[in-house]
Amino acid sequence: MRISDADRERVAARLNHALGEGRISVDELQERLSVVYGARFGSDLVPVLSDLPGDPLNLSADVLATPVGPPTVLRGGVGGVKRRGDWVVPARLRVQTSLGAVLLDFCDARLPLPVVEIELELGAGSARLLVPENATADVDGLVSQYGSVRSKLPSRAVHGRPHFRVYGRTAAGSVSVRTRYTFAGRHF
Repeated sequence: MRISDADRERVAARLNHALGEGRISVDELQERLSVVYGARFGSDLVPVLSDLPGDPLNLSADVLATPVGPPTVLRGGVGGVKRRGDWVVPARLRVQTSLGAVLLDFCDARLPLPVVEIELELGAGSARLLVPENATADVDGLVSQYGSVRSKLPSRAVHGRPHFRVYGRTAAGSVSVRTRYTFAGRHF
């Protein structure tokens, strides 16, 4: 299966991290990056990661594939954005608010695709993303100027489990990605 630019960028980020840890030299990084940016298929990326710690790549199509098509845009302004219960989650979401809070609860939602891409453009509002128990979430692409980003979920996608790619920026708000918990019959 062909890979996307986002897939190449994730591998490049792993290589840059390996350089920062002293696992590869600058020359090795340059060599490997030329392979990465010339790669067309997931299997082309395995050799550049095979001698680094961890699983080189999970090459299943549902993990590597980046959702395509225009994103569904949710705008909240100062009123915020809330989605919970039974709703169909698009492959790509763009959430924009200036002051309002964002709550996206994916626990009871229908996830037609295994990978959901979420772009956050937040002003001073906060965002809470509640994901199913077995989900993974990569928040490395999220930049916060004066707020915080929290996720205790595994960031590496796992075959057969929902995976959320969260990126974008927040000016002064906080972002939390976690599973939902229940207390006294209520979900939080």
